[in-house]
Amino acid sequence: MFLYERFCQWLGHLKLSRVIVMVSVILFVVPLFTHYYLSKYETSSISLGSSSVRHTLETLGDISTMNVVDLKLRIEEMLRIKASVSTELRELEEKRGRLQREAAAASAKADNVKAEYARATAELQRLRVSADQARLAQLEAIRRDTPELAPPAQILPIQPPSILSPINPSSEIHCRMHSCFDYSRCSLTSGFPIYFYDPDIFSPLAGAEVDGFLKTTLRQTLGYNAHLTQNPNVACLYIVLVGESFAFEKSVLPSTELYKLMLNETAIKSLPYWGGDGRNHVLLNIARRELSVGSGDAFTGVSIGRAMIAQSTYKLDQFRPEFDLVTPPALGPPGGDVWADCVPIAPARRKYLLSFQGSQSTTNSIYQDNDTFLIDALQKMASAGPASDLFYLQFECDPPVERHALIPIGDWSLCGTDRSRRSVLRDSTFVLILAPGDSSYTTTALLQARIYEALRSGAIPVLLGGDRIRLPYDEVLDWRRAVLSLPKARVTELHFLLRALSDSDLLVFRRQGRVLWERYLSSVQANIDSLLATIRTRLNIPALPASPTVGTPAFNDSFSPPKLEPPAVDAEPEETLGPLEAPYPSPAYRRNYSLALLHGYEMWNEWGEPFSLYPQLPWDPPVTSEARFMGSAAGFRPIGAGAGGSGKEFSEALGGDRPREQFTIVILTYERESVLAAALARLRGLPYLNKVVVVWNGVTPPTPAQAWPDCGAPVAVVRSSRNSLNNRFLPYNLIETEAVLCVDDDAHLRHDEIVFAFRVWREQRDRIVGFPGRYHAWDLNFNNGFLYNSNYSCELSMVLTGAAFVHRYYLWAYWRALPAAVRDYVDQYMNCEDIAMNFLVAHITRKPPVKVTSRWTFRCPGCPVTLSADETHFHERHKCIQFFSQVMGYTPLLSTQFRADSVLFKTRIPHDKQKCFKFI
Repeated sequence: MFLYERFCQWLGHLKLSRVIVMVSVILFVVPLFTHYYLSKYETSSISLGSSSVRHTLETLGDISTMNVVDLKLRIEEMLRIKASVSTELRELEEKRGRLQREAAAASAKADNVKAEYARATAELQRLRVSADQARLAQLEAIRRDTPELAPPAQILPIQPPSILSPINPSSEIHCRMHSCFDYSRCSLTSGFPIYFYDPDIFSPLAGAEVDGFLKTTLRQTLGYNAHLTQNPNVACLYIVLVGESFAFEKSVLPSTELYKLMLNETAIKSLPYWGGDGRNHVLLNIARRELSVGSGDAFTGVSIGRAMIAQSTYKLDQFRPEFDLVTPPALGPPGGDVWADCVPIAPARRKYLLSFQGSQSTTNSIYQDNDTFLIDALQKMASAGPASDLFYLQFECDPPVERHALIPIGDWSLCGTDRSRRSVLRDSTFVLILAPGDSSYTTTALLQARIYEALRSGAIPVLLGGDRIRLPYDEVLDWRRAVLSLPKARVTELHFLLRALSDSDLLVFRRQGRVLWERYLSSVQANIDSLLATIRTRLNIPALPASPTVGTPAFNDSFSPPKLEPPAVDAEPEETLGPLEAPYPSPAYRRNYSLALLHGYEMWNEWGEPFSLYPQLPWDPPVTSEARFMGSAAGFRPIGAGAGGSGKEFSEALGGDRPREQFTIVILTYERESVLAAALARLRGLPYLNKVVVVWNGVTPPTPAQAWPDCGAPVAVVRSSRNSLNNRFLPYNLIETEAVLCVDDDAHLRHDEIVFAFRVWREQRDRIVGFPGRYHAWDLNFNNGFLYNSNYSCELSMVLTGAAFVHRYYLWAYWRALPAAVRDYVDQYMNCEDIAMNFLVAHITRKPPVKVTSRWTFRCPGCPVTLSADETHFHERHKCIQFFSQVMGYTPLLSTQFRADSVLFKTRIPHDKQKCFKFI
């Protein structure tokens, strides 16, 4: 570099003349030297060539003189050398490849060891958390000092009621549960056994006229009831069918032929288990023929001792509150689905604002004068109202109705036929129901029939004179949400009150009325079940546990499929989602007897009655939507602070006032063993997992040789009797937790997503909590109802149950409370079971589901083709929403823009604070 710089400096000092001279000299001298050296090279080349030729010829001469055998040997030796060298080269290449493979295997083994170390570290951390959790739970248990109680032994009587002396007939009117009922036959653990007197065997009179439909229906209805017993010695309650099951005295009147009920007091008191005074007996007076006759008052002037009465007609001085029961007449079918008899709840307002059809069944001027003012005020209201408010008021039947002597004085007879009355009620927003003119009556069979028909047709009953009227099972049912009850003095303000109700209020009244009608009044079975449940509720006896579905095991008890250790996966030792504990079930006993002991909530459903009216589940139903304060609107009533969670981690991160619990995963699969194995492998190390129940929907059983990955929790495989999507929601006896995570076999969910959804569900136990959200939208093109939509949207009304938490109560309700037509539709199209569950939960709670995280789908891209991949799948879901809405009378789905994320979602947390929030 230095020389180059010096040369550049020297070159810069040269003059142009000197450069020209030097170039000229070089151009002259270089050719001379070149010519000289080229001439010498040619001479030496010629001499060298001649010597090379001579050497070659000498060599050829030597080869020609060699022996041919020696030449062959030399060639073979060279070939052997070549082969040996090739062999050595191949061996070296193989050795190099083997060394490379060994190095790769060693590297992979080192990676596996690292991953195993990471997983073992994470497992150790979880075990430490679990140990701390157990210690804290032990300390809390010691501080509370409340041991877990086992259910007391079942106490049943062993002999029929003892014979006691009858009570004074004048004292019968004062009978109440505390004075006329024998509690010793009905212990809390008795199960409330009931005995039914067969009218054919215990008929007091030979040749008694018996309505065959009523007798057969009663036998069949009580046969379905789990409380029925054939042993009268252990019975808590005895049912006696009165009315059409006993003899009638036939009397011929000038205009009609009547059957007057003649209750044989001697025959009643001679029943084999009467016990002298009739305690714990229920005299059931129901009829289905002529309402004015068969459902009249059967007990006037008859001594019944300490027996309870259940009928539709009472006088004020006859009815004994919280002892006798008001029942509707048997107007409906024996049982089954009744949705086809109902009309849609929407639209809110119908053709007629108010309707009435009836004729007062008396010629007594006293009672006619009492209601003349009502009729005049109603007719004036109809004529003076605006043209938009149509009234259908008919105070005289056409054709006229016969005024029977047995109809309660001043009561209003029904006009026309059931079909003609139904056509008017379907077009009526409100229907007027007038209390009997005789103020001594608190209820009549005709009034109960009007209530029945109004609720069936979706007309909101307006009960004038309702301040003295008793409605069916009103001690447990809140009728204020279905019936407008007004004194007759409010008739002049009636129009204003009817117009003051908004459309939303009308829909709430109509929906509540339909629920009450379907569940408690619609059929003979619903009526009898409600009657028995009301008496059982008085006694504070929990219902018998609902029978769970016993799944058929896919493998026998002596065989268990081989376990396959899942491959090691990368884990983050510093992330702990929760403790890994041994499986333990949800509490199943204490709340059955104490409604408020466990979680601090009094359980009432959204229809206004306690959950004890339902068959008792071996678990707890979810808290419902609205708050109930001192018997007001139904829901739940907070009665104090909760008991607190077991352990710091649960009390701080899992809902505070709730005890520790686990969840069960239910996987529905159809002959996809490889997909199922991958789904089980993904569950390895999942906290709070109690059990995995695999519902095998396939025709052929799973392969016994198939290895099942070890997910760290018990796995039970049950076979279904048929391929049905409804099997996903069967209340299997294997499910021992309240929380149930329904998952498709091809659903991909991370552990942190599952745990977070579980935490959200613990605080929203009555809702569906899951990941993929969908919504329903009105069909703007054809105005033909709601359509199913899976597009991205700012709102949702459904969460697919292919990846969602539900309460175990809803598995029972899916098969008991949901109409069978919905499940049949699911089987017909092999679709829409998730929509059906969303309809059911929204109908019960009147709340939308809860979506967690931003995940919109959960399908794995490499899985085999599923049902949802069919082109008709999406169109069938449109039809499902429309059909389910038709069955339920309305679309119960509610939209929401709410989505649950962690409190610290996308929050920048200082490094020194992050140890408390590893889940975020």
